Amino acid sequence: MNLQQTTALVTGGASGLGEATVRAFHAAGANVIIADLNQDRGNALVAELGYQVRFALTNVANESDVEQAITLATETFGALHIAVNCAGIVEARKTIGKVNGEYGPHALDAFRKTIEVNLIGTFNVIRLAAFAMEKNVPNADGERGVIINTASVAAYDGQIGQAAYSASKGAIVGMTLPIARDLAKSGIRVMTIAPGLFETPLLASL
Repeated sequence: MNLQQTTALVTGGASGLGEATVRAFHAAGANVIIADLNQDRGNALVAELGYQVRFALTNVANESDVEQAITLATETFGALHIAVNCAGIVEARKTIGKVNGEYGPHALDAFRKTIEVNLIGTFNVIRLAAFAMEKNVPNADGERGVIINTASVAAYDGQIGQAAYSASKGAIVGMTLPIARDLAKSGIRVMTIAPGLFETPLLASL
């Protein structure tokens, strides 16, 4: 896809891999919506990069937040062509272990939150972005849009304390092919990357 005159939505776009993606798209001539909860950092990027970039305060697991971010893309730039799911959290806890000085089982709420943000949040963006992309006029190759998800090497080789994180990322890998098959008829490509270790705020939190 030629990125000139396209519009991309990047979740988690205010830092780490998301920020790098925003910068790469901007440099290639695309319009970009930064969908993130870090309002200060998101607005700072908008001020730095200019009119081709907008910020949308977004909890990816919240339906109305994602709808508003997509509406910002379509009303400001005319359409949505690309969605990149970089938003995510990590929960470093053993199945049984000590947290804040107390020994016990992995907190269920902590596991649930990781699944909600990383997995449900990713699917929430996929389904709503695809619905918007389906309205696009296909290009010469019949393509209406591209969706890129972020899993992790932990999807295949999870380490101690990564039960929740690995489960969420493994599920993203597992849903990629069926979603790609679902959306092929609409001319929307779907793929997932599985990065290894590199320095981001998320990794630093470990």
